[in-house]
Amino acid sequence: MTLAIVDLDYGNIASIRHAFARLGVDAEVTADADALRAADRVVLPGVGAAGHAMARLRERDLADTIRALECPALGICLGMQLLFERTDENDIECLGLIPGRVRALQPAATRPIPHMGWSALSLPDPAAGLAAGDYVYFAHSFACPDGEATVARADYGEPIPAALRQGNWWAAQFHPERSGAAGARYLQAFLEWQP
Repeated sequence: MTLAIVDLDYGNIASIRHAFARLGVDAEVTADADALRAADRVVLPGVGAAGHAMARLRERDLADTIRALECPALGICLGMQLLFERTDENDIECLGLIPGRVRALQPAATRPIPHMGWSALSLPDPAAGLAAGDYVYFAHSFACPDGEATVARADYGEPIPAALRQGNWWAAQFHPERSGAAGARYLQAFLEWQP
């Protein structure tokens, strides 16, 4: 199996690559459109600002390549948010693969922003390798809309879509590469999934 990680030149790329290596998969980090199209699986990582990430994808002429992927693909953290139409983070247009707008977190007054740390999952889809009560690691200030694509949620003073699946795309708002056994199960389920 070939696994390609989209090279944005920053973020959580190294830790994602190591997480897949622990599962026996050597991922290629690439900004080459042909390599992404040829891969059996693709990961869109992300840490940081949506505007910077989208600018990087446009500079490398990768936005349309990512939109056209037919293989199983996974967006992680900011990579999940980029799958939506727009984000409130400076009103940036994203990839538009999933309807909706990413909005700033509006948690209870006792919850700080960003949401950084471990939160329990509820209502997970077992096909995603996740179980109710699994704790996974989050680091974000914006949240995706909750909808039909949601396959797991977390509570941070408001429900947060923690994972979703739509078409050939999987996505995690949490960081599976930093979420211990639960994160490893999620990544393994993605590797094994056949759309």
